[in-house]
Amino acid sequence: MHGVVFEIFVRAQLLVYFCLTFPQSNESKNPMARVRCITEMGMGVDVHGKDSTKAAKRAVSDAIRHSSLGFFRMLGKTAKDMFVDVTIGVPDPASVDTSAVAKELPYGTVTVTAVKGGLEIPAEQGGDSIIIANAAVIVSLDDGATG
Repeated sequence: MHGVVFEIFVRAQLLVYFCLTFPQSNESKNPMARVRCITEMGMGVDVHGKDSTKAAKRAVSDAIRHSSLGFFRMLGKTAKDMFVDVTIGVPDPASVDTSAVAKELPYGTVTVTAVKGGLEIPAEQGGDSIIIANAAVIVSLDDGATG
């Protein structure tokens, strides 16, 4: 048990270090510079019904299920200060209800984008398929500097 606690402590310290020291990028046209603090990945499946939104929501849930982001307090921020950018990979991106997927994330300013990816595995018989979605959830904070 002590090893797990130590690993969590070390990960938290590394996250804070990278959030405070990682070089800034001016790629964004936003008036503020964002610092990427967390990147989580997940996978979700809809076994029957070809529901890309259901698979996408499960992928986001999988990505964030084991996260508890308490380091914000050390930075003088709250969970409401974070920006959450989600990219969902599914075979038919237009079939994803991005607003429904965004509701899987309880905090922050959330942006969801669906792109071509994931997998569709046809059933042996009939018109059903298994839809597999992949999610990348990126959490960033405003560092207070202008971009």
